[in-house]
Amino acid sequence: MTNDKKKNFFSWLKSKIKSNKTIEKIQYNTEIEQKKDDFFVKNNNLVNNSNKIKKELCDNKDNIDCHTIIKSNFFLKLKNTLIKTKKIFSDQISSIFLSKKIDNFLFEELEEKMLLADIGIDTTNYIIKSLIDEISHKNVCDSEKVYNLLKKKMKSILYRVELPLNINNNIPFIILVVGVNGTGKTTTVIKLAQKYKLQKKSVMLAAADTFRAAGIEQLQKLGELHDIPVISHQSGSDPSAVTFDAVKSAISKKTDVLIIDTAGRLHNKVHLMEELKKIVRVIKKISASAPHEIMLVIDACNGQNTIKQTEIFNQALKITGIVITKLDGTAKGGIIFALAHQFSIPIRYIGIGEKSTDLDVFNSQDFVQAIFDSKIE
Repeated sequence: MTNDKKKNFFSWLKSKIKSNKTIEKIQYNTEIEQKKDDFFVKNNNLVNNSNKIKKELCDNKDNIDCHTIIKSNFFLKLKNTLIKTKKIFSDQISSIFLSKKIDNFLFEELEEKMLLADIGIDTTNYIIKSLIDEISHKNVCDSEKVYNLLKKKMKSILYRVELPLNINNNIPFIILVVGVNGTGKTTTVIKLAQKYKLQKKSVMLAAADTFRAAGIEQLQKLGELHDIPVISHQSGSDPSAVTFDAVKSAISKKTDVLIIDTAGRLHNKVHLMEELKKIVRVIKKISASAPHEIMLVIDACNGQNTIKQTEIFNQALKITGIVITKLDGTAKGGIIFALAHQFSIPIRYIGIGEKSTDLDVFNSQDFVQAIFDSKIE
């Protein structure tokens, strides 16, 4: 590639990305948040059928490949429920490379689509600049090859945060679950507890969300439903006291995993963040190495707001893992790339529905393949 062409590739970076026109265009294009189409409805029936098959096979004690069946089922549903995010990546971004030559206009259009997918300015700049560097270095002129390089580049961002949680090194393994209001923390806590029970682990829950009587009652009922003990105090009590009792109980009973459910809190409320710090201090007084995981639950529907949330929670607590929920209900699934790029915090699990089987270990290859609806060559 000539030096003139290379200069042209980089010239677009010198302009202001967030011009008023670009913002207006992105806002206008919020039609991407339309209802799921007939394709999803049809394929959802397939998912439901595969759920029945999965249960039958897993109930058969002679079948030793149950985990593979569950993983395959999750990937199938992942593809079918990321329909809104996939419309941007698989449909709109891929069409850019199929119909355009490699020039400034292509990268400007790619930038717009990536911002629309909530990848964010910093991460979008990083991806496009590194893509330009690579095609310049390798002298790539074929648009299809550039498209494949883009998918590989995006997969590499997520691969760096693909680190499953290992709960085998400590007994009890203590997980503190935090996040803002409405992200699905309590639901995530129950899903995690069910997963660990399936792994033959003993599990205990702590209802440290003492602000809401309904929150305590919800966790108690779910615990009772799934035969999981729940340590709780009355509404309005000190969440640190609940935590203290739960940790002591988990140690005395030699429980494998203790999951502490905390109240949702706005990340910009200092006194609420200080309360979480107090909970951590109480845990450390009993077990110096604990909590072994401080897990932040993120709602994908919140888009770029999750960046600030993650920043504040990480500064206060040193987050060790992230769970991203509600990916099935948003076109903002691209936020996962911004979180991975800006914080490098392991993404432990992703959620794509209400059932316990709708939360699974994050896999970068599966995710990128699902949103682009094609294999990474």
